[in-house]
Amino acid sequence: MNPLHCTRRDLMKSVCAAIALGAVRAQSLEDRTAWYREAKFGMFIHWGPYSQASVEASWPIMRPKPGGITEAEYVALAKTFNPAKFDPYAFVRLARSAGQRYMVFTTKHHDGFCMFDSRYTTYKITNTPYGKDIVAQLADACHKEGMRLGFYYSPPDMHHPAYRDTSKPVSENWMGQPERPEWPLYLDYMELQLTELLTRYGPVALIWFDGLNHQEKYDGRRFLKLIHELQPATLVNNRIGVPADFETPEQFIPKAIPTKGVRISGIDPKEASGLAGGVPSAADFRLWETCMTINGTWAYNKNDPRFKSSTALIRDLVEIASRGGNFLLNVGPEPDGTIQPEFQDRLHAIGHWMDRNSESIYGSEYGPIQNLSFARTTTKNGDVYVHIFEWPGTQAVLPAAALPEIRSAEFLATGEPVPFERDTDELTLKLPAAAPDAAVTVIALRAA
Repeated sequence: MNPLHCTRRDLMKSVCAAIALGAVRAQSLEDRTAWYREAKFGMFIHWGPYSQASVEASWPIMRPKPGGITEAEYVALAKTFNPAKFDPYAFVRLARSAGQRYMVFTTKHHDGFCMFDSRYTTYKITNTPYGKDIVAQLADACHKEGMRLGFYYSPPDMHHPAYRDTSKPVSENWMGQPERPEWPLYLDYMELQLTELLTRYGPVALIWFDGLNHQEKYDGRRFLKLIHELQPATLVNNRIGVPADFETPEQFIPKAIPTKGVRISGIDPKEASGLAGGVPSAADFRLWETCMTINGTWAYNKNDPRFKSSTALIRDLVEIASRGGNFLLNVGPEPDGTIQPEFQDRLHAIGHWMDRNSESIYGSEYGPIQNLSFARTTTKNGDVYVHIFEWPGTQAVLPAAALPEIRSAEFLATGEPVPFERDTDELTLKLPAAAPDAAVTVIALRAA
């Protein structure tokens, strides 16, 4: 179907049919976000024809570099994309082995290429040599294996003639052209595709928009309304010009606990500079999620060896949980549909740590003690978990006023008791000379 021929009748027919399937009764924010607050750790997946060229998704044509891939070469990658080794169950098993409890898949990046069989474009996975709907396969595997699945969907679309004048290079108008009379047709196209994603693939845990700058042009309230009508339980991030359900700092961890009214989306840590610090009330806390790469790129890049260590990634997970956030850790599958060994090794190492310490992460809240020099804290059901990064020697001293009454302390991984003393000002934990876990040692303080 020509994307400029998507009529309002098509649109309303799709939406009305979806609503007729039976909308779920609206839930409270607390109910809708309960699974997300419990999960804490998810897998992000950036994947498309661009993996064949070891280039980042979309950006090489938006901001081309001398000697880099041309726009024509980039678009032509779809003609040779054939990930014959793709196994959606292997993706789910890998995520589960790492302790990840949800997945977010790039259904469409800024380039406009769809990894699902959309009726409204020819630039899609089912028109490649592979010929099968990747999203459908992954959704089926996730639903059968009990893994929550969310969809990344890019409001920018370099391929669509109503988003921008496609007779010009992408580099000249990649921010979109809402001033053109065709712009309302592009918003209709977005609505049609989101309706497909929300009605064809079962329950959708969340929609992860990535709207670049000036996101107000996408009429975010229109799309929040659509999502809530079709799948009321689906969460939505804050990258379509409206706050929605959660913040999305990218490639950095805020230095303080995010609170309502402070927007921290994007890649610049200065955007989080308005955070007050300290420990906010539950009413002031704002749900948030840091997304991060394992090496330096979102997409597969055989030339990028900048892999973070498993210890660094475990500490990132703890750091994020200590401020109440979720950690969305990215993998970029290879062109054949497999995930490179360096990613798998690190995910397995995180999973090994989680096997022994996940009680301190899943369902936890930000800790009562912030800004410790050697450790981070989380809390759950009255217990406090002290995650030690830098081993302090034979004792660790914590401010007693921030802690509940403690009946016992133990190493979480082994259950071995940790002797302690408490007075008015300090709780002192008696420790062995060396850290039991070189990455992060967790001590559980059990509330009386």
